[in-house]
Amino acid sequence: MVFAAIPSPSRGVVHLGPVPLRAYALMIILGIVVAVVVTGRRLRARGLDPEIAGEIAFWAVPFGILGARIYHVLSTPDPYFGHDGNLGDVVKIWNGGLGIWGAIAGGALGAWIAARRLGVSLALFADAAAPGIILAQAIGRWGNWFNQELYGRATDLPWAVRIDAAHRIDPTVATYQPTFLYEFLWNLVVAGILLFVDRRHRLGRGRLFALYVALYTFGRLWIEMLRIDTADRILGLRVNIWTSALVCVAAIVAFALTRRPVDLDVSPEEQRELGLVRERGRRGVEPEGVASTDGTAPRPGGESETGGESGRSSGTGLRGESETGSEPGGESGGGGGGGTRVEREAGVGADVGAQTGRVTPGRGESAGHAPVEAPPR
Repeated sequence: MVFAAIPSPSRGVVHLGPVPLRAYALMIILGIVVAVVVTGRRLRARGLDPEIAGEIAFWAVPFGILGARIYHVLSTPDPYFGHDGNLGDVVKIWNGGLGIWGAIAGGALGAWIAARRLGVSLALFADAAAPGIILAQAIGRWGNWFNQELYGRATDLPWAVRIDAAHRIDPTVATYQPTFLYEFLWNLVVAGILLFVDRRHRLGRGRLFALYVALYTFGRLWIEMLRIDTADRILGLRVNIWTSALVCVAAIVAFALTRRPVDLDVSPEEQRELGLVRERGRRGVEPEGVASTDGTAPRPGGESETGGESGRSSGTGLRGESETGSEPGGESGGGGGGGTRVEREAGVGADVGAQTGRVTPGRGESAGHAPVEAPPR
């Protein structure tokens, strides 16, 4: 006898007139919004335009959904190509069936295309996006609860999930392991670890994303072992178990071998200088002492940014990196002061020689590359 259990929703769709609102889709959309907001804030902290998050998501999201569906259909073909399968159900993603491995692969392809168009380092963007991605996955798992799918073995634990008769794999058993809840909690733990590590031990480019993949796949290993839904097997194990193990090992290797420059945060003062944030002022009046986004406004004290001084090395806007024409110990920014805080903490006073003025990083610019024009909209 089961004395307690998590109830399942009576329905996963609400109709507003002829328009169906499906909880599964709403969870995915909510997760995407959270991922874009979190990634935008982290890009701003790295000296990049936060709108880049939305522009890359415009490419990554549809590619990710397409990849997720393709992976699910190929790894679980019987409902679509089996004896009693229906090929038309392939397009019905609102009924569930999005494989996370296909989502990551497809989303990465879309992000790579967008990053190349914008001139942004994909590794830098991936590190900024990793905590937001895992939070989006955590939110999206509640869609499985609304659809009463992807649960685990039968159990009488107090936190078991009660499944309606129409959705049960075993008609005689009502309560099962809530694997959606386990993955939700694990994803929150991973998000916390990523944020902690990124704050205390800033990693080289791409390593934080590798850490995210390794931690997530480690959790999926034991969660997949609890699931009982239909899936192809290799040597007696579910395909997703093999995929989780292989991807986890590959991520650990990538984390161990990757050695890239570290992208440090940009202070609020530097963000204002870069034009990423603006002081509040009267409408139509530029706040005093704040450089305009075109890099020609005078600095406090009457200094002009086009008078032969360079405040920041070209092509970055990121703390701790200076590649073009950098010269240790040279003059930078206001001269005599040892360079900006970015350069002092990196141990480098950058003198850009022939390049004058300040380059404002933003859309179409990334670390280690010269600024490029934004693509036509």
